[in-house]
Formats: sequence, C-alpha cells, structure tokens
Amino acid sequence: MKNTWHRSGLRLAAFGAAAALLVGGCASANSESSDSAAATTGLVNVASDAGTAVRGGTVTFGSYSFPNALDPTKTQAAGSNGGTEMAAIYDTLIRTDPETGEFEPQLAESLEHNADYTEFTLKLRDGATFSDGTPVDAEAVKWSIDRFVAAGADIAQVWVNSVASIATPDAETVTFTLTGPWDRFPVMLALGPGMVVSETSQAGGQFTPIGAGPFTLSRFAPNEEIILTPREDYWNGRPNLDKLRFVPTNGARGQLESLQSGQLNAAYLLRDEASIRDALAANYSGYLDIQGLGSLGMINTREGRPGADVRVRQAIAYGVDPEAINNRANDGLGIASSTIVPETSVWNSGAEGVPFDPEKAKQLLDEAKADGYDGKLTYLATSEKTNEAAALTTQASLNSIGFDVRIDYVNSVSDLVRKMYAEHDFDMTRGAFAFMDEAPYLRLYGGLGSDSRNNAAGYADPQMDTLLAAVKSATTADAKKDAIAQVQARANETVPYAVWGASKVFTAWDNNVHGVKRSADNIILFDETWVGQ
Repeated sequence: MKNTWHRSGLRLAAFGAAAALLVGGCASANSESSDSAAATTGLVNVASDAGTAVRGGTVTFGSYSFPNALDPTKTQAAGSNGGTEMAAIYDTLIRTDPETGEFEPQLAESLEHNADYTEFTLKLRDGATFSDGTPVDAEAVKWSIDRFVAAGADIAQVWVNSVASIATPDAETVTFTLTGPWDRFPVMLALGPGMVVSETSQAGGQFTPIGAGPFTLSRFAPNEEIILTPREDYWNGRPNLDKLRFVPTNGARGQLESLQSGQLNAAYLLRDEASIRDALAANYSGYLDIQGLGSLGMINTREGRPGADVRVRQAIAYGVDPEAINNRANDGLGIASSTIVPETSVWNSGAEGVPFDPEKAKQLLDEAKADGYDGKLTYLATSEKTNEAAALTTQASLNSIGFDVRIDYVNSVSDLVRKMYAEHDFDMTRGAFAFMDEAPYLRLYGGLGSDSRNNAAGYADPQMDTLLAAVKSATTADAKKDAIAQVQARANETVPYAVWGASKVFTAWDNNVHGVKRSADNIILFDETWVGQ
C-alpha cells in the first residue's frame, strides 16, 4: 500500500496555528523564560491575501554566513549557511509547509511511502529541466544524490546509515529503500541531498553551478555578492523577480539597520535577541523559529580531557545556571532552559533537563578531585560580545564551586570550528545543534551519535545510540515524543553537553515582499516571490 506523504504524513501543528507561547517566569533551569514579549513560532505579519503577483524588482538578502562555494557537497545546506542561496539555483525535491509542517512536493511531482515507512517513491515532473536544458530525470536525480553521498559532507553519513538502495525503474520514478522505518526521511530531500545538481556541472573538470532551480548564477564574488537571474524555462514558469541578490552581513544588528535603510529587503537574524525583538517590534514580515539546543556548553569527552570523567561533566551541568547565561549573554531576552526540546516544539513532552544545583555540582567535583582531578578547565571562546559574556559567566559559576577555569580566546569563528571539529583541541566551549522539528533525529544524532562526524565532543554511549535509533524508527507522534523523552533522561545522566537554552531565528523581509516560502531548517524559497508597491 502506498500513501501520499502530504495526506498521511505526521503533522507538525506547532509550526502554525497551534504555536505555543513563551511565558516569562522565575529563574529555573527547567523553565523557559524571557523578559521579552511572548514569542510565537511561525509566520509573522504576513498578509493572507497580498493581491495579484507582479513581475519585476530585486530582492537583496542579507546572508548570515556567506557561502564560500555554491556546491551542496562543499557548503552545508542550512538557512544559516548557504542553503537558501543554493536552493535558488538547484531547487529542492521536497519542501516543508511553514504552517502545517508537512512535507510537500517542490521540484518533485509527488512522494509516496509504504505502510511502515521503509520505502519512498518519488515521481518527477514531466518536462522539468536543468538550466542547461538537460532533463531532470530519474538517472539525473540519482547521480546528484550519489555525488552528494560520495563527498561525505553535511548529512551524507545519515544518508548512508538510512538508505539501503536507490532504484530508477523509469525516467520519472526514483525509489528509496531504507534500512529501517523513518517517517521523517523526506526531510533529507528538502536539504542537501534534495538539491539536484546537473552532471554537466563537472564538465571540463571544474565545478559550475548548474541546477534545476528557478534562478541561474550571474555573478559570484566571494565575500562580496551573489547575483542570480530568473530562468525562463523553470518548470513552474519564470520567477517574478528580475534579480535575486545575496550579500554578506556583519551580525543581526547590522542586518536590521540595513533593512531599515533599504539596503536589504530580507535577512536571516540569528541569536541576537535584542535585534530580533526590535525587528518584530518594527512589524517586519517573516518567519520566527525557536530551535532547541541553540545554546550549549560543549564539553570534550575524549580521553585525557577533564570531560572524560562523567562527574566533571555532571558538575558543569549542575553548576551553571542557564538563566545566568541568558542574563549576561542575551540581556535576559532569550530562552533559558536545560531541556533539549523547547516548549514551542510539537515534540515537547514535559521531560525536564538537569536542574541548577551548585551544591550537587560541588559534591560531584569533589569526588572527581578525590580521584586525582586538579580542577583545571580551559574554555575556548571568541571575543564576540555574547560569546565572551557566556564564557565569563561560565568561568565565574564554575570557579565558585571549585573549578579553576581559564578562558583561551581565538581570533575567529573559523578558528573555533577548526579547533573543535578538526583538531578536537578544547576542554569546553559554547556551541549549538539547532534541533529541527521537521526531523528531530537529525540534530540529536549529529551531537549524540557515537559515529557522527558532527559529534565534536567525542561523546559515545551505546545506550544513547539505541535510544536515538528509537527516535528515528518511531512512526507515531506519541512514540516519537516518548523516545525523545528517553534521550533527555539519558542525557541528564551522561551529560554529552550542558544545555543552556533554545535560540530564536527570525528570517525577516519587507512588508511589500510576498510569496516567500520557508522550508526545512529555515531555508527560504524565492521561486514565487514578488515585490509589491
């Protein structure tokens, strides 16, 4: 039996009409609080009927992290890091609906699954072509996905672990047979694997961005701008915009000021709570997302590091108050919580995280010291304001219970990433994994899976691996919520990282910009966007 995804797929109602409120409250590690106005996830200040679309105009988008390459095997396909830019060139086979959270066809015609979610059948649109005129057929899609997986980047490892085979029974059909049940598998086709790159992109031995998306690349000047122009032969007709432009930006405050001055028409604002508050107060249109695991104390658990001792990790988790981090780093405007899943998420079951308990923290630290630990800990930080504030707060909190914390500063985020993910040269730092409601397994596995390449802390726990597999294979909402609650309980015991709170993402655009579509992980699609008066 086959089921069309958008009819029988799991609804994520919290994305839209049933979005929850963040309610302020007293300081507590297990309560989500904010001194800012109550926030609601979903579309913000977007007209339900904007009128008839018109052709013409330019949208200039302020990128959060400007991509160095427009290749899904080189750049992570996320809203914060090149996903929106690449989706405009390559499209995505599937997208998520911002109001229901359901998966919907984008470049694909349809996606069906069998009863136990172990096989998915993708139908392609008749007549869809790449920008070079070659057909987007089943073999082309398979070639693009195989290329992505072979490169081993981004979520390729999840694909290898999840997909047993890809079949192309005819030119318009691609069948994915999974290694086990995974109801949220379609999210993979809304991210890097679903960005379809033409085989001709590698002609001549040098990569050229040739995709099936609504725009083609006119100019790519690294660290300066990306200019895209509309395709006349796009499967859904020529996009309305005459030009789509992406530019690098310097933080959320600068993005907001550029929106206000008219230099930008849209921007991706991340983790700057004051700027997001001000953008919402200014009534910009957009999409507000609240992501769990948005503020973490990353602890290196590898042999020879202080965090190899679970008691040290537990002492850190009990010894730092998420509310103190929020007050110092976010001026009290953020979301302080030690839970993996925020209250706004459809997957929130009420499972609690590690409470702030400095006395218990001191007891655990004393036990570790009795076995030879000297209490020394190095915290890696950048000098960026919020990062430094979190570092200083952590240092003061942990020193007060008996740690001896030294802060080492690096020159840039790139240096921090290199030390974390390539060299593993850190004891502790601040990080994030951005829990995705569209597919909770993805980022849980990324930070907790023993064999995950994104697991910078080196955390490995066979029991946690089993629990993560249960999150993936659960095919009902209740079963998945229960599995995630068990992950929370195991994380409380083994402390893979200290959870300090969720983070807000506001993708903002001018009120006269219409037809913007938000997809998985805050990737924005501009194929139907138009600019009004």
